[in-house]
Amino acid sequence: MVLSVLHFRHSPKRRPCSKTWLMSIELGEEYGGTGASFFSIILAVEELAKVDPAVALVCELQNTLTNKLFTTYGTEEQKRTYLPRVSKDTLGSFCLSEAGSGSDAFSLKTRAEKKGDYYIINGSKMWISLAEDAGVFFVMANTDPSLGYRGITCFIVDRNTEGLHVGKKEDKLGIRASSTCPVTFDNVKVPESNILGQVGQGYKYAIGMLNTGRIGIAAQMLGLAQGCFDRTVPYTKERVQFGKSVFDFQGMQHQIAQVATQLEAARLLTYNAARLAETGRPAIKEASMAKYFTAEVATLTTSKCIEWMGGVGFTKNYPIEKYYRDCKIGTIYEGTSNIQLSTIAKFLAQEY
Repeated sequence: MVLSVLHFRHSPKRRPCSKTWLMSIELGEEYGGTGASFFSIILAVEELAKVDPAVALVCELQNTLTNKLFTTYGTEEQKRTYLPRVSKDTLGSFCLSEAGSGSDAFSLKTRAEKKGDYYIINGSKMWISLAEDAGVFFVMANTDPSLGYRGITCFIVDRNTEGLHVGKKEDKLGIRASSTCPVTFDNVKVPESNILGQVGQGYKYAIGMLNTGRIGIAAQMLGLAQGCFDRTVPYTKERVQFGKSVFDFQGMQHQIAQVATQLEAARLLTYNAARLAETGRPAIKEASMAKYFTAEVATLTTSKCIEWMGGVGFTKNYPIEKYYRDCKIGTIYEGTSNIQLSTIAKFLAQEY
């Protein structure tokens, strides 16, 4: 069970574990959370992804982005208003990417113009995760284009705000149980009190949240690969060809052993990055390494598993093809694999 890996503290005052707690793992109990650790989030995401990576993504984004943004940068009023909601029944959605700003995220064109004690937001976002079901949006908009990325500010926008429109859900290759939609803002009026943190600091918040988010995606890819592996290896032991199980052929054993080693290496990279982040130590390079490597391992594992299963692995009668489709996004979102490699190289250049 997923909850068994969260290491909840025992207390006579603690309520029985409930499924909603998966959406507020690290939040304090005063806001309806469990008061558990960041590492517990990583374990939960990994376990969920073994069964359905899309469900794991919802848990990951809620804990590493939505909740983290409120607890790190929110005012006391914002925390009291939103944290009890997101811990119980409200999803958050992070609106950064646009049609012309994907990997170059800070070239965004969405604008926020100040009018007295409120702002007017105009623009559009693309590839926004959880947008179809979200109740609150974190909208990155530039309040002063003359300052470039230093004008980017984060706004808290409720779903029912006039002028906010969520478009049709994308028809995706994988992670289909999690919505991805365009979101547009047409003269959306937001009070100044709904600025998250400080004006012009949105780019810093985005970088900080994406770093921890990459560890969460690493956990998702790790769990996905492990789940696929766990469902495939028993089949190779049951399937008999030429008078013995497929697993007993040395060529198959070597392939399975290689993938198992890659999985363990991916797990150690992910856990190490989580350990560093949890203790407040620098983990940007380690997060990028974990995210890059686990996405590569997930691709290798799911591809090999289809081959090991043979013809049935290529059908929808078995879940292996779904793992294969779901893993591809790991090389794209929360920073592409090339972005991760560039980040790693930048830190290596500083070290040598």
